[in-house]
Amino acid sequence: MGTGEGDHGTQAARRRRPSGPSQITAKLTIPFVGEISGTWEPADAERSAAWELYLELVTRVSVEELDPDEGFLREALSSLYTFFNTTREILRRYGPDVAPPLAPGHVSFGVLAVTVLNRVLRPLLAQWHPRLTAYESQRPAGRDPVVHEREWEHAESLRREIAAVRETLVWLARTLQEVANVSDLIDLPAPRAPRPPEGGTLPRRSEEPLTVRAVEVENVLNRGLIGLAA
Repeated sequence: MGTGEGDHGTQAARRRRPSGPSQITAKLTIPFVGEISGTWEPADAERSAAWELYLELVTRVSVEELDPDEGFLREALSSLYTFFNTTREILRRYGPDVAPPLAPGHVSFGVLAVTVLNRVLRPLLAQWHPRLTAYESQRPAGRDPVVHEREWEHAESLRREIAAVRETLVWLARTLQEVANVSDLIDLPAPRAPRPPEGGTLPRRSEEPLTVRAVEVENVLNRGLIGLAA
């Protein structure tokens, strides 16, 4: 049996210092505005911040495509709002090291992050969050919120603007991935469809409304929480 020092040494060895290209060309397309591009020569602090922001992007609805008959606009807006606040927290935590003085034609983590906040996310959230909230307040009691949302006359306009913002965020994620020198966590391989048993067929998917299943899941979770508290 080891003393534990070997285990700590193994864990430390598995951690690696931030590494990656010494220089890249970064480019972002800003919806309805134009393009920002420049040379990025990332420092170690920027590489670490890039990984954190990349992880936030790939685990949120913000980089997931919303199909016309799928997705919930409120969920997408809420995810973007949370991402806005998380990005500011990362900027605060790393401080001036991720926003050094730059020569003309150069960019930094700070420049790209603040550009996305102020030129991409802020206009979308400032315009659409209050409008969607006002419409949601008119939903009759007992009416399915998804059905109510899809009947909104401005739903398609908001969906298009979210799609445009998503393209910028995907570009940002690709840039952060390159700087952080990590794997592609956006376009992950899709799981294979299950094979039917030999001589048989797969069971049919339930046609119950999603909202009914959501209530069932919530009831199960509530029972589990009550059991834990007992």
